Amino acid sequence: MSDDLYDEDQDGQSANLRHPMAERFRGYLPVVVDVETGGFNSATDALLEIAAVTIGMDEKGFLFPEHTYFHRVEPFAGANIEQAALEFTGIKLDHPLRMAVSEETALTDIFRGVRKALKANGCKRAILVGHNSSFDLGFLNAAVARGDLKRNPFHPFSSFDTATLAGLAYGQTVLARACQSADIDFDGREAHSARYDTEKTAELFCAIVNRWKDMGGWRHFDD
Repeated sequence: MSDDLYDEDQDGQSANLRHPMAERFRGYLPVVVDVETGGFNSATDALLEIAAVTIGMDEKGFLFPEHTYFHRVEPFAGANIEQAALEFTGIKLDHPLRMAVSEETALTDIFRGVRKALKANGCKRAILVGHNSSFDLGFLNAAVARGDLKRNPFHPFSSFDTATLAGLAYGQTVLARACQSADIDFDGREAHSARYDTEKTAELFCAIVNRWKDMGGWRHFDD
């Protein structure tokens, strides 16, 4: 992968790294992702919910959660679903209002939104942000491979982990406790919904990055 000031995005267009967001993360756009699943094995266990939040940057170089995408997902054919996982997440697969879509439909919609955000921010690729991000990236990659989906905007193996970042910034690695330390409201009754956890993880990520900027750790090029 090129380290040049200008690089090509997946559509073959030049990604202008002079955009402040692109400059902040070397051409990568942070996109927060959370999944709810039927177990811990991304190769065999069902993807049941997925949410993504794109991250924006204001004129002063501070980050903010921008747009949320959320889908309930139909288990792929032959998927394993552990009863313990359903009890933990509270997901009811037969609920009449669940309105789940296929993995392909869910990811196509999310990828379309992410590519739009990439273009708006002059970035060449998205980088997944997650709380214990390797778990979310593993399930995302497995769904992409199952559907043979093209134009995946996410880096295939790099990610930003808010559990690690929160451990550094606040001495907390559990999402709820890290949010509390960052003065972010967290309702435990809403936890383990992909939408809620993703939006709270996005708030936490922005709080940590913005705190670092406040401390002088990164300066916007117009500062």
